[in-house]
Amino acid sequence: MKGVPRKKEDKISTWLVKEQTEDGDRMRIARHGDDGADHAISYYKILETAGPNLSWLEMEPYTGRTHQLRVHAAHIGHPIIGDPKYFEAEHNWAFPGGVQNKLHLHARRIDVPHPDGGRLRITAPMPAHMVQTWNLIGFDMDNAQEVDD
Repeated sequence: MKGVPRKKEDKISTWLVKEQTEDGDRMRIARHGDDGADHAISYYKILETAGPNLSWLEMEPYTGRTHQLRVHAAHIGHPIIGDPKYFEAEHNWAFPGGVQNKLHLHARRIDVPHPDGGRLRITAPMPAHMVQTWNLIGFDMDNAQEVDD
């Protein structure tokens, strides 16, 4: 994430609506009652920070709206770095040296009820560009293990 949220953990609750842009569909924050708006709730927790410029958040969508986590991150003022739709860096902000301008969002774990009973749990390794960023910044990859527990 760009920057560090004020609260270490919080709930984000908004209404989202799809809009057409020249670059394709994009979600935006809407008001309750706006035509086509759906309620979206996400939770986040800060896992690590790198000064005031970057943070590593665990995010959990309670609802499942299109681009929900990406829009919610931008809404709280801390967009996901490298996000081509919702990350707009100011002129005085630059990617730290060696950090690739690629989306730094990863579904590390998915845990859903299985239709035949029990739960379906899938865990995936972080993509190479994110591993490179974590190594450059000095984030402790073992913190990702906490998410799996």
